[in-house]
Amino acid sequence: MSTTSSAGRAGRKFTAVVAVTGLGLVALSACGSSGSGSGAGDEKTVTLVSHDSFAASKSVIEEFEKESGYKVRVLKDGDAGQAVNKAILTKDNPQGDVFFGVDNTLLSRALDNGLFQPYEAKGADKVAEEYRADQDKHRVTPIDSGDICVNYDKAYFTEHELDPPKSFADLTKPKYKNLLVTENAATSSPGLGFLLGTAAAYGDGGWEGYWKKLRANGVKVVDGWEQAYNEEFSGSAGGRKAGGDRPLVVSYASSPPAEVIYADPKPKTAPTGVADGTCFRQTEYAGLLSNAENTAGGKALIDFLVSKKFQEDMPLNMFVYPVVDGAKVPGEFTAYGPQAEDPATLAPAKIADNRDQWVKSWTSLVLK
Repeated sequence: MSTTSSAGRAGRKFTAVVAVTGLGLVALSACGSSGSGSGAGDEKTVTLVSHDSFAASKSVIEEFEKESGYKVRVLKDGDAGQAVNKAILTKDNPQGDVFFGVDNTLLSRALDNGLFQPYEAKGADKVAEEYRADQDKHRVTPIDSGDICVNYDKAYFTEHELDPPKSFADLTKPKYKNLLVTENAATSSPGLGFLLGTAAAYGDGGWEGYWKKLRANGVKVVDGWEQAYNEEFSGSAGGRKAGGDRPLVVSYASSPPAEVIYADPKPKTAPTGVADGTCFRQTEYAGLLSNAENTAGGKALIDFLVSKKFQEDMPLNMFVYPVVDGAKVPGEFTAYGPQAEDPATLAPAKIADNRDQWVKSWTSLVLK
């Protein structure tokens, strides 16, 4: 973003886990095809532009290529916000045919700038109602969802005989002073999601007062998720190795199962937990880019992204949840990282009207 990191979604490649990383200037990379350029002039190549956290099993991509006749090329262009902004700047001569990874925090920016052309995907009727957006024009298709939540280091709280926090309000209590690290809301997707969660919880007239209390209680702010989770957080494999001393971190509800899946040997229980009362629901979308060279291939690719095959492949590749009814999730997600029962949410229009001013006010309040 310039105002988010993605993803996350959110990231979400972990050093030991998978998540959206903080803002950074990452060189444009390509994979999935030996061709050059965006696929312009090559009707057999369809190009997906996305953030660095896009991942899919090779066998699943190959199955789509065999069935559709299109070769998939993926251009990864930094974190989600950076990728969205670049796509907007190049919309008249796009780098590809489909963009994946714009989330609900930045959706209005993409739509207002004419990034996508209308297309109602085959299978879109199977997407759960709660994730749908832009239903009158069908410029985007929901692909995945995830919850941005405070994670806690179980060992720390056991050792200190302290109950972990459960809510936003708990985080301002003296017993949690100097324990939380979060990401910069101006440069990180989870950081922005956490800010939006507090805005949803405390409203226009209360979120700034909440952050004053959080700042007084010693919240630490770093640029992005990678630093917060894999360096500052004492509960992650990366954080333990780096000597992290913050037992609370803004991350994802899917972080605990990742800590189990990537551990060797695997623990019987996740070493981290989630404060359910601090979660904000994030949804990622894909859309057919305006002026795409290969619109037929782009439509086929979007259809594939909402297919059961891809939806069930996503969780262990990007650590997000499917949005299509009936798509199964891995047992590790059910056991260690279930979605929040009542996450904070904000209407896209509310985010669009207030996001930039909220980030500006947050920056003045927390960082200066």
